[in-house]
This record gives sequence, C-alpha cells and structure tokens, in this order.
Amino acid sequence: MPNPFLSVINKASGLTRQTALYAGNAFDRVFRAASLVQAGQTPFETLHSDGLVSLRYYPPLAEDFIDLDGEEIPVQRRSHKTPIVIVPPLAVNMLIYDLFPQRSLVRFLRAKGFEVYLIDWGIPTREHTHYNMHTYVAELLPQYLNRVRQHSGEQELSLHGWSMGGMFTLFYSALSKDQHIRNAIVLGSPIDSHASGLIGLMYQRISEVAEFVRTRTGFKLHSLQPGWFHTPGWANTLGFKLSNPIGSVMGYWELVVRLGDREFVTSHATTSAFLDRMVAYPGGIIQDTVVRIWIDNQLSDGKIQIGDDWARLENVNANLLAIAGETDTLATPDAAQRVMDHVSSTDKSFRVIPGGHMGILAGSKAPRSSWLELAEWLAERSN
Repeated sequence: MPNPFLSVINKASGLTRQTALYAGNAFDRVFRAASLVQAGQTPFETLHSDGLVSLRYYPPLAEDFIDLDGEEIPVQRRSHKTPIVIVPPLAVNMLIYDLFPQRSLVRFLRAKGFEVYLIDWGIPTREHTHYNMHTYVAELLPQYLNRVRQHSGEQELSLHGWSMGGMFTLFYSALSKDQHIRNAIVLGSPIDSHASGLIGLMYQRISEVAEFVRTRTGFKLHSLQPGWFHTPGWANTLGFKLSNPIGSVMGYWELVVRLGDREFVTSHATTSAFLDRMVAYPGGIIQDTVVRIWIDNQLSDGKIQIGDDWARLENVNANLLAIAGETDTLATPDAAQRVMDHVSSTDKSFRVIPGGHMGILAGSKAPRSSWLELAEWLAERSN
C-alpha cells in the first residue's frame, strides 16, 4: 500500500512538511507496520523439522564487517571449535534473537567466529497441549542436540538459554548428566521464584493457599487435564506487557511524542513485531511451571521433578555464566543468583547488567553491557 503522504512531504515545507511527516509515519506504523520491521534478516538453514520443532544453522556471514550498534565489528573467518546452541524459552518467536541488523545476537555470535545453532520450538496448538517439562527436557532437547553434534562433528557444545530456555539448559544438564556440555550461559532464569520481588511474594501467598487446599482436600493441579491450562499467544503477549504495565504504556506514549523520528518509529514497529506475536504455551508446561517452579519452588532446594525423575542442579558441572537484569521483575537478581549455590561448576560467574527481562537479551544496552564480554568469555572456553 503506497504512503499517500510521501508526495505531500516532497512538496511541502515548514510546518506543513512536519505535519505531513508525522502523518506519514503514523500511517506506516498503523497500516504498513510489516514494511518497517527489520527483524529476521540473518540467513539460516533449517537442518531438521518434526513439523513443530526445527533446528536452525546460521552459516558464515558474507560480509567482512557487521554493524554492532554503530560500531564496526570485523567478521572472524576461523570458527571456534565448540558450537553454541541457542535454547529459547517457549511462548516467544525467534525474532528476538535477530531483532535488528545492528542488534542481532545470532549475527554477532557468527561474526565472533562461533558455529551458531538455534532450536525453534515452533507454534504449539491444542494438539500439543500435553507437552510438559519432560517432553522438552528429556525428549526433544536431547534429540536436537544430537542433530547438532551430527552436523557439526563436535561432541562438546555450549548452550545459551534465556528465561525458560535457561531453565531447560540447566534441567537438561542436571537430568542427563551430559558431560559434553562444556559451557552454559543462562540469562534471566529464576532459581528461587519466591525471592523474585513482588511476584515472588505473590507466589508465596499462592503457595500457602495451594498447600492448604492439598492438605484439606487432596486436590492437585496435575490431576486435571492439561488442555485446561493451554494458554494462547495473545494471553502470553498480554501477560508479558502487564509484567511492566508502566513501561508498556510509556512505550506507546513515546511513539506519539517521537512520531516525527522515522528511525524511532521503525524501531518501535520492529520491537512490537516480537512482543505482539508471542505463541501458545502447552497446558502440560503450564501445570509443571505453576506447581513445581512457582508454588512448590522446588529449585530453591536445587532440584526439580521432571516427569517421574528428579533433575538435581548439583549434576551441572559445565563452565557457567549466569546473568540477571538489574530491573527484571520476572527473574530478579536475588531469584537468579541462587544458581551459584547449587551447581557443581568450578568455573562459574554471576553478573547483574542493566535492563529488564527482555532487555538483557536484546535491549539497546545489551551489545555493550553483555554481548562483548559474553563472546570473550565463551571464546576462552571454546577451543
């Protein structure tokens, strides 16, 4: 759809031109938002798909330099020996890892000489509502890591997990005792959910009520059909925005104020493409998360039930870099730092960096606050 305000902008001057510019940007943001989105531009190959879950491989970049937030970064042609596998959380789409050409984690890691793989969990439907922690941690994740090993020819791997993806990373290592997980990078993953600020206090109250009900009636959430807990994508989008309602409102207010700034309007449309396209949570995952992570807070004791088995964090001995966001309300630093008390890793570090839950992964400050250090940390442990 052509922008009807472009011809006006070309002919007008002064106040009329500024008004036309605002109107043109507003028109594009509302009616042509897809044309503004800059996410998802880094090429990848799909190595395998089961119809829902797929494995991506990002081949070497064609360019000699990449733009990292205004700074030229040379592309390294020699790859580090140990591949890195990105383990995303559920409910998000994969645009978050390739949000802007100048702020793309997969492009950056590739430029820094890493073989980069990503497991795309796909878009679950009610057909997959029975999928639970065991499905992802004990069935799907081992299958796809084996495919990475077959493709790369390397047994040792580095895993990068954000939010629930960080939990999956820890749970897999703890449950499988896979000694070939060399490095684990975990971002924004709460280990003591009850220590997570105001949300943690809410979990504590819910836990007290749940324990009262269980004691008096014997009722358990796992006694119900998982389909009752299936959460559609729009609900996840709403929930994520409500975790920071003031920030969400201010984001749209800033859009109105800066409507004359084409670059800002493009950035807003790109970020919204991620936030507004979240996907469903299978009901089984919701049951496991609510009961074992939120209510029972099992991880605070260094273990969690996965199916009929227990994953014990003391079995994790990979080199560990754990990162928390200074203003993260979903996984506060106090909630995330507890991982250091439970893993057996001799090489382990914990860092708090600026940003909220999404910001620590792909926010405007992430490249300088964590990506460069992350790449250096990983390079020292990947050859």
